[in-house]
Amino acid sequence: MRSGSASERANLGRAAAIASISTALLLVALKLWAVWQTSSVSLLGSLADSALDLVASLVTLLGVIVAARPASSTHRFGHGKAEALAAIFQVMLIAVSAAGIAMRSGQALVEGERVVAAQEGIVVSVIAILATFALLAFQRYVLARTGSLAIHADHVHYQSDLLLNLAVIAALVLDRYLGVAWADPLFGLAIAAWLLWGAWRAGSEAVDHLMDREWPEEKRRRFVEVAARHPELARLHDLRTRTSGGIDFVQFHVDLPGDYTVEKAHDIIDRVEQELGLEFPEAELLIHIDPAGHVDEPGNTLVEQDEFAKLESKP
Repeated sequence: MRSGSASERANLGRAAAIASISTALLLVALKLWAVWQTSSVSLLGSLADSALDLVASLVTLLGVIVAARPASSTHRFGHGKAEALAAIFQVMLIAVSAAGIAMRSGQALVEGERVVAAQEGIVVSVIAILATFALLAFQRYVLARTGSLAIHADHVHYQSDLLLNLAVIAALVLDRYLGVAWADPLFGLAIAAWLLWGAWRAGSEAVDHLMDREWPEEKRRRFVEVAARHPELARLHDLRTRTSGGIDFVQFHVDLPGDYTVEKAHDIIDRVEQELGLEFPEAELLIHIDPAGHVDEPGNTLVEQDEFAKLESKP
């Protein structure tokens, strides 16, 4: 649920991205030292993940800044898709990171490499978990007020970091203290698989935004229910919805009696837009009026589907 003005949401998005960058810088420095001390493959994977977090967070900051720009003469629908592009870039980095970790883990497993030390890695991983918890809490606060896609992709990645750091601790304990020689590289492979799964989840939503996927059915239905409060309207059809960054775009056709004057039809549509604007404050509306009985594209079920009739047919 987005709340606040566009400028407030933009400021929150920038603050979340800066917090993410600061956290990533801290973790990269700590894990670099810990890898040098331990020679752990799983910790190396965690270091690579944090390094990519840093790059991804920088891209997230750029995406949030660009997406907050107002519409211009060259981008009349705004710049909201910059967030989806930033999320896609993050996904690509995560996939590359996972592939590198998997290859290094496989090599360590074949060659029987062992962890040199463990205590330093465990301490660093605990610090990383605490820092990540703090960042995730702030990101959830920002997401509740902005709905930012780029911050969401960053949030998904840092959620996986919690399990990743726990896995590193488990690998170090098993390898160094319990003598399980294959634990560290196997955990490295598991971390790589987990990163790929996180990339898939974050990428799917970004692709949906870039491909102008329709709203979820519940949100579409609520929109139609608000429009249906106006008895003057009939046969709402050719409803098209999409989301770009923090802005929703909606367009549809609606029937009005053919003998209405332009002024009367205009007044009705104005009232409809005002009420829809209260329920969907971030939506840009484009409403086309058809005279009752008009058929836009005969045989095209997508265009001629009556959304009001669908409401009546459902309990």
